[in-house]
Amino acid sequence: MADEATGYGPVFEEQPVETIYPEESPEDRITMNCRARASPPATYKWRKDNTEIDFSAEGSHYSLMGGNLVISSPVKEQHVGNYSCLAANAFGAVVSREASVQFGYLDLFSSEEREAVYVKEGQGAVLLCAPPPHYPAELSFRWILNEFPTFIPLDKRRFVSQITGNLYISKVDSSDSGNYSCIASSPSISKSVFSNYIPLVPLSERHNRKYPADLNVKFPDTTALVGQNITLECFALGNPVPDIMWKKVDGELPSNHEVRTAGAHLHLFNVQFEDSGTYKCEAVNSKGKDYHTARLSVEAFPEWVEHITNTEKDLGSDYTMSCVASGKPEPQIRWMKNGELLDRKEMSFRSLTFDDSGMYQCIAANRHGVIYANAELRVFACAPTFRHNPLKRVLAPRNGRVVIKCRPKGAPKPTFTWSKDTELLSNSTRVFIWEDGSLEILNVTRADEGRYTCFAENDRGKANSTGSLLVLESTKITLAPSSADVKAGENALMHCAASHDPSLDIAFIWSLDGHVIDLHTDSQHYERGTNGSSNGALLIKNAQLKHAGRYTCTAQTPIDNVAASAHLVVRGPPGAPGGVRVMNKTEKSVTLQWSRGNNHSPISKYTIQYRDAFSKGVWKNATTSPPDVEGNAEKATVVDLFPWTEYEFRVIAANTLGTGEPSSPSPKEKTLDAIPVVAPSNISGGGGTSRELTITWTPVQPQHYYGPNFGYIVAFRPYDNREWRKVMVADPLARSYIHKDLTFPPLTKFQVKVKAFNSKGEGPFSLAAVIYSAQDAPSEAPAGFDGKALSATEAFVWWLPLPQDSIDGYQVKFWRNHEESEGGAQTVTASNTDTSTRLEGMKPNSNYLIEVWGYNTAGFGPPSERLVIRTKKAPPSQPPRITSKRMKGHTINIAWENSQPQPDEAAIDGYKVLYRKQGSSQGKLYTTSRRSIDLPLPSEGNYMVEVRAHTEGGDGAVAQIQITGYKFHHLQFTGLLFTLVLFVRARSL
Repeated sequence: MADEATGYGPVFEEQPVETIYPEESPEDRITMNCRARASPPATYKWRKDNTEIDFSAEGSHYSLMGGNLVISSPVKEQHVGNYSCLAANAFGAVVSREASVQFGYLDLFSSEEREAVYVKEGQGAVLLCAPPPHYPAELSFRWILNEFPTFIPLDKRRFVSQITGNLYISKVDSSDSGNYSCIASSPSISKSVFSNYIPLVPLSERHNRKYPADLNVKFPDTTALVGQNITLECFALGNPVPDIMWKKVDGELPSNHEVRTAGAHLHLFNVQFEDSGTYKCEAVNSKGKDYHTARLSVEAFPEWVEHITNTEKDLGSDYTMSCVASGKPEPQIRWMKNGELLDRKEMSFRSLTFDDSGMYQCIAANRHGVIYANAELRVFACAPTFRHNPLKRVLAPRNGRVVIKCRPKGAPKPTFTWSKDTELLSNSTRVFIWEDGSLEILNVTRADEGRYTCFAENDRGKANSTGSLLVLESTKITLAPSSADVKAGENALMHCAASHDPSLDIAFIWSLDGHVIDLHTDSQHYERGTNGSSNGALLIKNAQLKHAGRYTCTAQTPIDNVAASAHLVVRGPPGAPGGVRVMNKTEKSVTLQWSRGNNHSPISKYTIQYRDAFSKGVWKNATTSPPDVEGNAEKATVVDLFPWTEYEFRVIAANTLGTGEPSSPSPKEKTLDAIPVVAPSNISGGGGTSRELTITWTPVQPQHYYGPNFGYIVAFRPYDNREWRKVMVADPLARSYIHKDLTFPPLTKFQVKVKAFNSKGEGPFSLAAVIYSAQDAPSEAPAGFDGKALSATEAFVWWLPLPQDSIDGYQVKFWRNHEESEGGAQTVTASNTDTSTRLEGMKPNSNYLIEVWGYNTAGFGPPSERLVIRTKKAPPSQPPRITSKRMKGHTINIAWENSQPQPDEAAIDGYKVLYRKQGSSQGKLYTTSRRSIDLPLPSEGNYMVEVRAHTEGGDGAVAQIQITGYKFHHLQFTGLLFTLVLFVRARSL
């Protein structure tokens, strides 16, 4: 083999990547890239599914452009598969990573009509997207309402699953009525398709029923890769609209999480192994809750820990190639040489031959992917040569040690001999020839100065090289640093001086506990002495606790170095205690143990702090037994804790110099459970539907649950009865219980009380409260129902009263006959003392159907007889036209003409004239049947006159005119007279 090979094997610069070819692509070709750097240049071959592609085959769609593979007029049945490129030259061959070719498509939605979805208002709805066949699997979804681009906004009530595409509405209301279409988009092929419209028809409900939360979208068990971003979905139907909360069952939610889309999406960014575990989403409303749990597993793509690199090895030497990869599952390693798979688990060579030269690849693979490492192994042999590495002059310290290196290039490995001047050297107590050819001399003296020659020889030839050795004075520490003891904030001076050979430069390097001090970046606390080049003193300014430790001064010249050390003690507030842990625990106490953190001053006391889930991250001082924890203690008992509550603890030490940093938090520990001691408060109730007893309370706060399986026991009895009835409510968030019993007379007087329970037992009852069962719904319809139209938009109705003790009020419902349905009626409520009301917002010249009924908490009674009222025609839409404004002394006459009313407008009965000061809404109102009016002229200021026609349907459009007070007119006249007099005088002159 040549002594120096100038070429090299192929090294990939571009490799094929996964390709998705859209079936509707206007570009009728697929290009797979492959390019390798090589000398001599590489030649290329391609494989499909591990079979070499024949470019010369008849009718082939394949061609080669440089190293790139071009597939012309791709055909799905022929060209889907896995492709790899092989680059080769005289030094060997390498195979690229495999990359697949797939054909991407997104079909149209089915053309079948979608059936309408009918949902009662207050209930939940799910509209199915049913996306069409597609590849790849990833689609994004949006929905439109009625027409493009009216996209449905996502909020707490509406959610679109990005997995199924379905639209979920937790609680339907009348505004949701319309036609819905699902848009499915494929980002890979940049195509979107629309589904046929799905009509959603909300059905009106007189009584809007409540429904407990019901999770309809639940995230599955999920596997994510390290470094990925993932999204978990949860959404619930229910009335009221549920709130969604996320938890990690086996720990805290990762810090890299974000909750979006009103709670329906949990995003985890840059997922790590510690994020794996069981995740829980809870949907809660006032009627109940639902939850779902699933597991997140985190795995990893293969990644090199150690891999092969280009290597030159001597002929006949031993060599082992090593590749180590991490990943989950653990990757399997395979080996290739010159593009061919080897049946070997490891690559170890004994006595390398020229045939072992070539291009090697190790391949690490698990189910998530494949990675390649490529390297060239070159086995060479040549006679020794010092051309690139001759011996040079070497400097050595007197009484020190020196190594003169001999590094010729040669293979097989040469044997070495040395001479000094003309004397052949051999191993002795002071002189050693190493196996690699280096010469070591100990306890160097001036007599060792001279010329040294290294001789190297193998079976291919021999060579030698000569250098010289010069002996200089060694370096010595003349003033070593002394240990010091300072308080935090004080200065400390560490001395250091050294003697050295005057022909050499010297440098002083300081380190603290083995770490070199950077005097430039930490100039705030460190400063070098300036008393000459042989003095390396170090000033430590404003010493802090972190500056304590072992300081080492190293005096260094180009030929040797010496060091001396001293300790600096900085006394300050105590360090953070370590290893805080819970030793034992009860329902209301824990015993903590820790190790002391000291800063060279005795600790005077410890403070213990805690935080729990209810502290919102704030640390609070704990109550301990004994109350004061002395400085020599290493454990204490924390008391007055809540049972069955998860706590973290930390310990802070203090001494005469101050208070130290807190310890790291202890592992979280939960106190033991206990019987509840807090009862629900604000016991109340009453009302509700007929034959019901509604009992309400304020729930117990979670910190008072004291144990698992928390709930409530509700007790009630009729006021004249001795026996209590008890019911168990298992939901800790429950605020009410409704007991239905058809034997209850209306408005029965009850005593009620509530207490809490958990797995450990029952707590105390609350104070008893007196409430009444529900009334019966009214049984009578209001009689004597009558009314009349007041105008085009208003009517007035009246009725005979019902007994006040049977109703809470009245409701009047009105709607336009023929034009409107009863479901779209307007309503007006009146108190139980009212027997009439005004109806507003009506349409002109329309027949209205009107009903009234009594209601109470149990419901509505029967409606009255239906009343028909026709509203008046609308007043004129055109305002009167003001024709003149004439002054008569201190009065002004305003005249107008009226526009003729339209056929559907009311006849004019007269006119209303509002006379007001400009800027004021108040004024004097006049009525007249004439088409003019005399108004008193104001003395000063600007006034507005507003004229409108009056009809039985109301007042028409307004005409306005502005008038000005007579003083202004008088000033105008006086000014004119004064001007006239001046003019006459001028003429006479």
